Amino acid sequence: MIRKMSPSPRTVGASALAALTLAVALAAAPGASATGNHPGPPLAPPGAGTVCAFYDGDEPTLFGEQGERVSEVQCLLANRRYLPWSEVDGTFGTTTLAAVQRFQADHPPLVPAGLVDRQTWWALWHA
Repeated sequence: MIRKMSPSPRTVGASALAALTLAVALAAAPGASATGNHPGPPLAPPGAGTVCAFYDGDEPTLFGEQGERVSEVQCLLANRRYLPWSEVDGTFGTTTLAAVQRFQADHPPLVPAGLVDRQTWWALWHA
């Protein structure tokens, strides 16, 4: 008769602790995110959508504006690697303008005008 031995609670606990330690170490490792340490929200896991929570509307947003709408645009662009996280500052400047235009050019039928209109918002949310 062969007797199966189940793992002891101590072994299971040690394994869980080791897995947790590894996960924390990987998350904190250099290169864990696309741009290293960044001031914005973390990148979303593949297929999970974005992790931006500054604004949830679709009002037109354009060059020269500041505030939550701009921060949302920048966060969404940073999640899609069109903008470095260091540029997520709530000010729609030249770097954000160029990133919006690149995003629009990559997502036809959007026109790369730099204005974040209703169609561009939709594409940013769903890209």
